[in-house]
Amino acid sequence: MDDGTQDARGTHPQHAHPVPRPAVARDTAAAPPRPARPPGVPGTYEHAPARPQLPPQQDRAPRPAVADWLDTPRPDAAPGIWRFGHRPPKGTPASDRLHPITVVGLLVPLVVALLVWSLWRQGALPYQWAPLKLFTPGDWWWGGTVSPKGMQGREAIVVYDGVFFAVLVYAVGHLGSWPEVVRHFVGRRPQPARALLAAVGALLTLSLVFPSAFPGVGWDPLPVVDPVFSLVVLVSGGYDLFASQLFTDGLYTAITLLVLWPFARIGGWWPYARELAARRRAATDPTAPPAAETPRSQWPELRHAGQYEAAELLTAEVAAGRMNDVDCARVERHWAEARREARPAAFTDTVLRQGAAAWTHPSGARDLPGRTARHDLLEGQVRIGRWVPGERTPRAYHGAGAAVDPQTLGTSLLLVGPPGSGKTRHVTEPVTEALALQALTGRCAVVAVCAAGTRLGPDPAYDVVIRVGDPASVHDLDPYAEADDPDEAAAFLAEALVGDLDTVGNQSAATALAQLLGPYRAVHGHFPSLPVLRELLEGDPGALASLRAALSADEHAAMRRELDARMRQAGSAADAGPALADRLALLDRPVFADFFGVGGTGSRPFSLRAVAHHPLRVRIDLPERGHEEASRLITRLVLAQFHAVAREARRTHFACLVLDDATGAVTTESVRRIQRLRSQNAGVVLALRSIADVPEALHGPLFGAVGCRMALSGVTTWDGSRFAHAWGTEWVETKEVAKHTVFADQPMTRAIHALRKLVTGKAVTTDAVTTKQVERERWSASELAHEVPPGHAVLSLTSVRGEHAPPLLVDLRG
Repeated sequence: MDDGTQDARGTHPQHAHPVPRPAVARDTAAAPPRPARPPGVPGTYEHAPARPQLPPQQDRAPRPAVADWLDTPRPDAAPGIWRFGHRPPKGTPASDRLHPITVVGLLVPLVVALLVWSLWRQGALPYQWAPLKLFTPGDWWWGGTVSPKGMQGREAIVVYDGVFFAVLVYAVGHLGSWPEVVRHFVGRRPQPARALLAAVGALLTLSLVFPSAFPGVGWDPLPVVDPVFSLVVLVSGGYDLFASQLFTDGLYTAITLLVLWPFARIGGWWPYARELAARRRAATDPTAPPAAETPRSQWPELRHAGQYEAAELLTAEVAAGRMNDVDCARVERHWAEARREARPAAFTDTVLRQGAAAWTHPSGARDLPGRTARHDLLEGQVRIGRWVPGERTPRAYHGAGAAVDPQTLGTSLLLVGPPGSGKTRHVTEPVTEALALQALTGRCAVVAVCAAGTRLGPDPAYDVVIRVGDPASVHDLDPYAEADDPDEAAAFLAEALVGDLDTVGNQSAATALAQLLGPYRAVHGHFPSLPVLRELLEGDPGALASLRAALSADEHAAMRRELDARMRQAGSAADAGPALADRLALLDRPVFADFFGVGGTGSRPFSLRAVAHHPLRVRIDLPERGHEEASRLITRLVLAQFHAVAREARRTHFACLVLDDATGAVTTESVRRIQRLRSQNAGVVLALRSIADVPEALHGPLFGAVGCRMALSGVTTWDGSRFAHAWGTEWVETKEVAKHTVFADQPMTRAIHALRKLVTGKAVTTDAVTTKQVERERWSASELAHEVPPGHAVLSLTSVRGEHAPPLLVDLRG
């Protein structure tokens, strides 16, 4: 079958399915990358060039925009935050604030510990020696006592005291939250104050552990050194090791380092020391390399891996403006694969031969014809708006850009908003554009389904454009998705035809289809066209008799039984054939006469299974006016096929299906399959005008199946209640102020109160403030319906790694 992929270029040798050419013929050389200025497409390097020299520092030539884009910092941030050039808000984030820890809460565990330690030293605690006798031999002690007979017992008591002291210190720190307090007041300070405070704490601790080393200190040492030495005695069986001065000094050194280690971490001594050393080198040696890290535009990962030739060549390509962001992301992806598969030499060889054009998308495109949104292909993000500061918004999100990426789309996205709310313009269009760009880097495949004329990118931005019902369409949609198994083909056909009907079960419909598809394929070598399938489902005697006669050979005995079972069931009350035939009649119309053909010679059927093998960009335009039911049926068919092909285990790229209008596409079976997509490196984007477009019984399962939910401005309170229920509640602190009139008992006080009331006109009152924690909805149905401004939406995100972003207000125009 010609799926329009036979004449593709640059297919991967591991892929069994070639890649289609773009649906519209275009000169790929005329679609340049997106550096600062329109560059020419670099030529192919047949021989490894000499290592190019970087531009000298004194050269004042303008720096390429791609180099600036590469070197822009992308700090780690919470899910949904646009990381390109992100600057965390100043001040103390709410997550860094201390929990309500009081001074009493800090000191009470310390006082209790001092009391317990005093009782321990006096041997006054009940069952104090029981664990010691339990874990030591009985011949170490005099009978019925813990009086040691010899060296082992004495040293065991010292070790026992040290273990109890360590447990006591840990309990005090945990109960009193001492580590959190120290990290808060010391770890957050700038250098060198942070290192100095940690050093002071380390000196105080060392004076408690080694008091004899500090002049003027007369207290007893803490049980740290002696227990360690006693443990060495018990393990070695004597004091012979301590005859070695080297061993003794090494033991003291190890104890000292262990005491200093937590203070070194709190004070950041090692990073601060490296920073000071770098400053000193820079001050004394002008030729020393700068302390800052190598910028990303000079490909530091390649340099650190020893691939200097490839790094120098790519650096020169960036500096010359011959690489765009798509090229950089594509090369970085292949470098990650080369490291994972231990093939750095092959990577370098390809870069030296092809330069910036290495691993170009099989379509030959290195960019889209145009862009409408901001993209960061290194992180895979697309910016869709700005988080609005507010009481509900965590400090980390204040003023930050709002973005989505494959990590969040992998849990699937549901967006609901009435017409005109900006679903397509602000969400599905930039998301589809981002996925198309990432497809050019080889990281994902995208299938967009929309009505004809919808703004989801121009035709040249796609490899395959299927205009169902348009005779000028280059490609056709294969209704069987190149399935070889009749049961698999019957399953997604049944889902498409009767998945939204309560009167016909999916299983019975799939069985009826399989009983016809299997015998037909056994005779003709391919599945029937939709008109022929409709005739068989309607029980046409001539068609069934002809198929039955073709199965007379013994090799078709099993298929003959299948067909006989179908013929016996035809016409019964439980027969799913009439319902299937009625639905199939929606596609058996003159406008679709040249579509959905199998094995025809005049069309190029495209199989959705190709997206499981290649990073394709596919757009399916649904029929225009007058075919609403047929459009919904096609949408369900594409969704069912996508679920089937997403299970391909060998796929390494992300696959995403974007439904600009998912009305009628959500069924019981599709909701169940959407939940499984996140573990299959795939996701769907479902856009709805209202939750009423989904059967009421599926509202809860649908909201539970998707990880990302968006309610746009203008949703009804009825729709808002579904979001409010899905987003749940949170604990908030509220204050209630009650005013109580003051009644004075003394005559002078009453006179003063009367005078005050005469002057102010108000009775003298006192305020009673009550603070309490209450559980409230994150967003109520009324707030979603009436308090979300136009051009805004409330968005919650969940990544495939389990990270969450609470439902927050987003300005989609920001």
